[in-house]
Amino acid sequence: MHCKDCALVTSSGHLLRSQQGPHIDQTECVIRMNDAPTRGYGLDVGNRTSLRVIAHSSIQRILRNRHDLLNVSQGTVFIFWGPSSYMRRDGKGQVYNNLQLLSQVLPRLKAFMITRHKMLQFDELFKQETGKDRKISNTWLSTGWFTMTIALELCDRIDVYGMVPPDFCRDPKHPSVPYHYYEPSGPDECTMYLSHERGRKGSHHRFITEKRVFKNWARTFNIHFFQPDWKPESPAVNHAEDKPVF
Repeated sequence: MHCKDCALVTSSGHLLRSQQGPHIDQTECVIRMNDAPTRGYGLDVGNRTSLRVIAHSSIQRILRNRHDLLNVSQGTVFIFWGPSSYMRRDGKGQVYNNLQLLSQVLPRLKAFMITRHKMLQFDELFKQETGKDRKISNTWLSTGWFTMTIALELCDRIDVYGMVPPDFCRDPKHPSVPYHYYEPSGPDECTMYLSHERGRKGSHHRFITEKRVFKNWARTFNIHFFQPDWKPESPAVNHAEDKPVF
């Protein structure tokens, strides 16, 4: 799979009332995450989906909404990630078992799992970029991390919709938006980002740390941010040969 232009559509509340849908749908490949719906939100987030990256924790919601999300008539590709225990092929892997059942019901479904070897490479990339060991820092990489890294492999240009810069939530005047555009009464996005970034007990995502990495990548690679519109301070120079390899 290769795309000249990709729209990476986040699940952020910043997309509400954005009317970015037509721009997104005009892009060659549209990438979405987890169970983020398009039905009812097309004007803001678009209607097409070329690739959907899905966390193990979202698979039950995917199954419940499979008529909307697993639209095989579009030829959408699905990539599932999760701990190796969920991907086991000996009858004990929850994600693998569910995908086996799905493939029987939807034989045209294009579904893939990230292997244990690849998962370790994602961890190593996080350590290279941040200096932090994911396991030692009690962190789970977010679906956004997997999605952005996969997009770098697939896309010549990436237009990211709904991703704030890493220092956004530090501004006391930042607007309050829901964490998910499809859960308007759900938690506030910055509250979620800050609590995860500061969390030390239990499993957390380091959303802000990841965004610092994405900001650095955008200085080198053909990555652009919209809704809100922002760009890194230094001009981007495209060194395709230096893309992270996983």
